[in-house]
Amino acid sequence: MKVTRNATETMTGPGDWFTGNVYVDPVAAPSGSSHVSASSVHFTPGARTAWHTHPNGQTIWVTEGAGRCQRRGGPVEEIRPGDRVFFEPGEEHWHGAAPDRFMTHLAMLQTDEQGTSSTWGDHVTDEEYNQRPAV
Repeated sequence: MKVTRNATETMTGPGDWFTGNVYVDPVAAPSGSSHVSASSVHFTPGARTAWHTHPNGQTIWVTEGAGRCQRRGGPVEEIRPGDRVFFEPGEEHWHGAAPDRFMTHLAMLQTDEQGTSSTWGDHVTDEEYNQRPAV
């Protein structure tokens, strides 16, 4: 057993990866033979990720607020507390807060053998973000 005391400060999400104000608290980091990574990600209203992929997929679990997500070519989906979203390995997608709500989710994934967790692409445009969510 290993207890890691919380000494890590909340990080601001990098502008290359996010639009708007996003804050990240690490939960689990790859170590030894484990490739598990998890973060609690806090989005301010309208904030969102850029388009991105994960080599081994990603699960997000919404813990509070209201958000949106979309896979490339699919509809924008509304997500709420308790919702889980799994993005397939290599599936291009984005996720973030609703325009008028904060949203926090737990992001969980496994890095690949080289330690890569994500490949980042273009920012989600306002036109893409403002599509009416699927009902």
